[in-house]
Amino acid sequence: MDDANESPAPVVADGSDAQPPTNSRRRRLSRRGFVAGAGAGALGGVVAGAGAAAAVESGDSGGGSSDTIDLSLSVPFYTGLHQAGIQTPPQRYCVFMTFDLVSRTSRDLQVLLARWSAAIAQLMAGRTLGAVQPPRAGSVASDTGEALDLGPSSLTVTLGLGPGLFRPDLGLSHARPRLLEDLPRLPSDNLDPATTGGDLSLQACADDPQVAYHAIRDLARMGRGVVNTRWTVMGFGRASAGQGQSTPRNLQGFKDGTRNLKDPDEIDQFVWVRDDVDWMAGGTYQVARKIRMNVETWDSDPVSDQERVIGRSKQEGAPLTGTAEHDTPDFSARQGGQPVIAPTSHVALAAHENNGGVRILRRGYNYTDGINPVGQLDAGLLFIAFMNAPEHFVRLQRRLGSADLLNEYISHIGSAVFAVPPAPRSGHYLAEGLFD
Repeated sequence: MDDANESPAPVVADGSDAQPPTNSRRRRLSRRGFVAGAGAGALGGVVAGAGAAAAVESGDSGGGSSDTIDLSLSVPFYTGLHQAGIQTPPQRYCVFMTFDLVSRTSRDLQVLLARWSAAIAQLMAGRTLGAVQPPRAGSVASDTGEALDLGPSSLTVTLGLGPGLFRPDLGLSHARPRLLEDLPRLPSDNLDPATTGGDLSLQACADDPQVAYHAIRDLARMGRGVVNTRWTVMGFGRASAGQGQSTPRNLQGFKDGTRNLKDPDEIDQFVWVRDDVDWMAGGTYQVARKIRMNVETWDSDPVSDQERVIGRSKQEGAPLTGTAEHDTPDFSARQGGQPVIAPTSHVALAAHENNGGVRILRRGYNYTDGINPVGQLDAGLLFIAFMNAPEHFVRLQRRLGSADLLNEYISHIGSAVFAVPPAPRSGHYLAEGLFD
């Protein structure tokens, strides 16, 4: 970068001075040297650590019913456990972007992952990626500047690795996660190739939309020449609840995610990977779907029929067999010889009781793309979910896609699957074990 010479000497996340690699270390850098060198190139010498950030580990991170949001809150990046943005209480906004790897060398991918890791730590701590206004005239800024003075806003950035990264020419086939395969074609799929697939994913969530956008913008900028952007969705009004959060509503006006995983023990059981390749221990799998809603057709449907389709009341969100939102649905209840909750309702087909106990952790957001070519509202759901086996989503979607009454009003137009590595420890970077 043009202003790198005016920047302080780079330091790695543990605070030690970074040293440039010697000739004897060019072939295989140490982890510490690699992170230091990558961080220096990416950030113009700024500190890569996030140790000064105040941790946000529980509670409603701006997504509940309160109108007060503390934009000074930050989430730690270097934990050595799970990446943030999975179990973290969902923030109010999300920018999700996928990328195609255009470089043909795993070395370029390795450098990018180290640079992104250093940058994500900076961003989540509420810091810039170097100078917004370089001291030397004519220099290009290291940071685009639109999030300056906005605070961390509980930003999280979560990285995923797609099946295409593990092709033979990159030499990474040996490290391929055991369950990482492209999703099979599923009932109700109407996928657009322009919003399908990807070699990498970045999910930025924050309580300020400009903070989330800034993170994705600057990380994509850093990846130029190594990755190209593929597809993106800007989400708002979180459509899934986390622990301690009230249940939000989707653009059909119904509460969404009432029975989402919230208990830490259940999340531990259904989300985190254990029996997989070594570098994935503590990671998970991410499924992303762009689901278009025919909202104008839905809006013309009587509320009583909408409730039959969903299997819940619209205002309270209670199952049709109960009176309160969190009442357990009774799928055996009958009235006048007919099931109270239709077996083909969304609630019945998605319930873990009817799917062999399978559960996934949802982290969805509403989206709008303005007006479609026929002059109707173009909107829907950015469905993101995490699980320890993609087959869990496949099992659920095969049932939903085949018989769900809701299918008359929705269409799955985008899809991708990613392996999500664990969070790095201080002085390390995301997916480092790929290159051992």
